[in-house]
Amino acid sequence: MNRVNKCLWGVVLVALGIIFGLNAVGLTSVKIFFPGWWTLFIIIPCTIGFITDSEKLGNLLGIAIGVLLLLASLDVIDFNLVWRLIVPITLVCIGLKVIFKGLTSSDKAHQILAEQERERRTKIREGEVVEEDDMKEYWATFSGQKIEYDKKDFYGCRLEAVFGAIELDLRGAKIKQDAVVKASSIFGGVKIIVDNDVNIEITSSSIFGGVSNERKNSENNKKTLYIDATCVFGGVEIK
Repeated sequence: MNRVNKCLWGVVLVALGIIFGLNAVGLTSVKIFFPGWWTLFIIIPCTIGFITDSEKLGNLLGIAIGVLLLLASLDVIDFNLVWRLIVPITLVCIGLKVIFKGLTSSDKAHQILAEQERERRTKIREGEVVEEDDMKEYWATFSGQKIEYDKKDFYGCRLEAVFGAIELDLRGAKIKQDAVVKASSIFGGVKIIVDNDVNIEITSSSIFGGVSNERKNSENNKKTLYIDATCVFGGVEIK
């Protein structure tokens, strides 16, 4: 969670505290628990995410669904209509996100992956031994997994967390050139820890999820880790 995100959440909590306090001493009578108040747990986080996150579409979808549910709770529109609209709206947004990601994905990341694949095929044709850790895949389904590359060569990997959690610790890893991590978090979480001498470049596609990056890039760093993230009701954290 970045600083702006924290500040916005702080403002929301302070405002709620003041309202509860004024109501308690009888100075105000603001109704907090109005019909559909529970939709604020959808609208407020998505609004904050829309302001602070680089990924807008997933948060915009959450705001739209939250507002529709609020209007239905206030008897402005029919609940049955809302439920019928949620599925097609969600499908359209996900489809647009997939198309948009395909058009805007990092060309550099694709270039690195293509070059690595060419090198692997060349090694195989020449009878060389291909390293097992080249773009290795790691899965965590209804479970957790921690991967460490201390003093090991790292060329990139794929991380798949489905109702699970994966922690990739690259501190001390031998990253000899730019590398790519393709991370997918579906109702799960992925944490990637990297040394400070490596820059981070992110391409992400998120629906009710997102990527948080606590790292700051430096012009002095000669290596870059490209992270291609997909988050559906999940998150990817970079530290």
